Amino acid sequence: MSSRIVSIITLGVKDLKRSAAFYEGLGFVMSGKSDDDIVWFNTGGTVLGLYPWGAMAEDSGVPPEGSGFRGVTLAINLRNEKEVDEFVAKAKRLGAKIIRPPEKVFWGGYSSKFHDFDGHIWEIAHNPFTPVDADGKLKMD
Repeated sequence: MSSRIVSIITLGVKDLKRSAAFYEGLGFVMSGKSDDDIVWFNTGGTVLGLYPWGAMAEDSGVPPEGSGFRGVTLAINLRNEKEVDEFVAKAKRLGAKIIRPPEKVFWGGYSSKFHDFDGHIWEIAHNPFTPVDADGKLKMD
């Protein structure tokens, strides 16, 4: 049996245009398949989608509002600490709320966390024990 590939991660967002501009500002490239109702970004293997918060909740059959930790973080692993610092600084300039500034962390890497406009938590990290390849891809072996 082949391994399973996470093909799409879709985030519910409250302002599709604002969120799309935020992710484009971080360097994500919008797919031509995006339209006024959904935005897609090709990320080198997994597609990141943005979809209106209420519509996504309705489609999932759950109430649209809740609070607290959602049990999920998203991560981008980079080649070195400088890249982490630069990425986090860009996210902050674009309006992200930094919840943990870049710092050395207990597991031996370097990491920061921020919220996007809709409270999704992103970790931006450099892990010297699982380096990314020249294409920015991470493989856990």
